Amino acid sequence: MALSSRAHAFSVEALVGRSAKRKVPDGRDEETGAGCRQSRRAPEAEKRPKAGAESREAGAGVQVELQGSELWRRFHEIGTEMIITKAGRRMFPSVRVKVKGLEPLKQYYIAIDVVPVDSKRYSSQWMVAGNTDHSCITPRLYIHPDSPCSGETWMRQIISFDRVKLTNNEMDDKGHIILQSMHKYKPRVHVIAQDSRFDLAQIQSLPAEGVQTFSFQETEFTTVTAYQNQQLAA
Repeated sequence: MALSSRAHAFSVEALVGRSAKRKVPDGRDEETGAGCRQSRRAPEAEKRPKAGAESREAGAGVQVELQGSELWRRFHEIGTEMIITKAGRRMFPSVRVKVKGLEPLKQYYIAIDVVPVDSKRYSSQWMVAGNTDHSCITPRLYIHPDSPCSGETWMRQIISFDRVKLTNNEMDDKGHIILQSMHKYKPRVHVIAQDSRFDLAQIQSLPAEGVQTFSFQETEFTTVTAYQNQQLAA
């Protein structure tokens, strides 16, 4: 059935079309960030806040700006849903951030995890269908593959988590983030100072020290195995 003009305006196709032309100052598409080996001096324009980015700050002056926040907000207004599959499905929109306020010469890991918003299970009409027990699934920590890098390097690039995959396979052994369908979640971005006492690349949970955590309300989503919202399915 054809969508109304108002519904189509919020469709995935329309939303993507509105954000596809955004570029970072050096002409690279925002979805591709420079790796650790591609260091360069950031132009002054890159150091200024960008349109469509929102910032969160936590301790020691570190700031994290959500890139593509306008797209996230549009999805949030109609109810963001994320498809999860046994094989793993990439997030759309994906989480991309800029970090400020790091110590230039210090080494950091940047990571993401996804945690429950509440302890409720929802029906297809998004009514509360009962309580759930999240304790059986420990939130997995996805370490950005460029980690560790110096603060100077991280601050020069857009940090993209577009390779993160979501799965409902509780036996997954591929490192995907395990979630339950018909539940509400939010991603969190972690800035972790390197600690010589352990190899952060090998751990599966957050260390007790040296971590600053950031989240954004507009990135909350509900997990589904097929889109329930027809405005997203268009």
